[in-house]
Amino acid sequence: MYLHPPDPDLAARLDAVRARWGGSFEVTPAPDWKRLVREYPGPVLHLTMYGEPIEKILPKVRAHHRLLVAVGGAKVPADLYRLATWNAGVGHQPHSEVAALAVTLTSLLGIPGPRAPPGARQRVVPQARGKRLVTRATPGRREE
Repeated sequence: MYLHPPDPDLAARLDAVRARWGGSFEVTPAPDWKRLVREYPGPVLHLTMYGEPIEKILPKVRAHHRLLVAVGGAKVPADLYRLATWNAGVGHQPHSEVAALAVTLTSLLGIPGPRAPPGARQRVVPQARGKRLVTRATPGRREE
C-alpha cells in the first residue's frame, strides 16, 4: 500500500495487524502521489462515488495483471480524476474508503476463504454463533 501523506504511526499500526493476521502486506510512504500515479507501470483505478459504475469498468480492469487502486478521502484533488485510467463509482452514495476497496477487491478476487494467510498468528474460526479466535503461541507468550 502506498500511503500519502506518509504517516509512520499508521504504517506501524498496519504492520502490527499484518504481523498478527499474516500475509505480505506492506506500507510504502508516497510523498509525491502525482508522480507515483504518473509513473505507475500499469492502469490506475480510482474508487469514488462519482465515477462510472464499477460493474461497467470491472471487465476492463480484469484484463490487466498489474493495477494501482487509488482510494481518496473527503477532498480528492481534481488531478486524480484526470490522471486515473478509470474513475469507478462504488455505490454512487457516500461510503467509506475501506468499504469501496472491500467491494472492489471482492469483485476482482472473490470472497476470501477461511484459511489464514502464511505467517498468521491469529485466525478466525467460522461458526454459526458467537466468535472464536485462535492465536498461535509465539515464543515467550501463552496461547490465548
